[in-house]
Amino acid sequence: MGTTRVRGAGAYWPSAGLLGRVDETERAILMGLGHAVAYPPGQITIREAETSDFALLLLGGMVKVTAHAQDGREALLAVRMAGDLVGEFAGIDGRPRVGTVTACGRVLARYILRSELLECTKQHPAIGLALSASVVAKMRTATGRIVDFTGCDVLGRLARILHHLAVIYGRPGQRVAQLPLSQPEMATLVGAAESSVHKALRALRESGAITTGYRRITILDLDHLARIAVAAGPA
Repeated sequence: MGTTRVRGAGAYWPSAGLLGRVDETERAILMGLGHAVAYPPGQITIREAETSDFALLLLGGMVKVTAHAQDGREALLAVRMAGDLVGEFAGIDGRPRVGTVTACGRVLARYILRSELLECTKQHPAIGLALSASVVAKMRTATGRIVDFTGCDVLGRLARILHHLAVIYGRPGQRVAQLPLSQPEMATLVGAAESSVHKALRALRESGAITTGYRRITILDLDHLARIAVAAGPA
């Protein structure tokens, strides 16, 4: 599903993430930057509005990116997994953080200071281009979400989000794709009430597209999920 493999390392890096956009030599350079860190489940690694300027290169686990809306509610902006760089906006421009990054399960990463990241991109232009491409991809995804969600019901939004995550983060040859997301997290990501998401998840389960468990959504039939995403009508 659009991933690359690191020879001998036994790891797969999604092609949409930074590590999946570079060759093996450049990947080794990136993975040698900064120092290793590990975060327990629920640990906040980056806090919205703070002025720190490091980035985290995810090597294992998943994080969620959230921000507070004007009415005080928490909005789930994105999920990021191994191979992704998070916090790179502040790592590039030094401005305050636009969101909070929280570990969902145990997370392994490289903690990279802004100065080191910028020096790396200066010394290795191909890495700089890959970093720019990954940022553009994130912006395109955010724009696509707005377009996809316009006039689409909750079932359609949920199917499209799940399909997107499965395609981006699934491993090649897997018959199923597992996403470590809770139903409340899916509700905030889709932008709907939990009760509406529960109903949509039930419909997807009954159709045979997915199964659900504790903090886990398993995609059983990606093609069927895609058909539901396309067929779902306006709210």
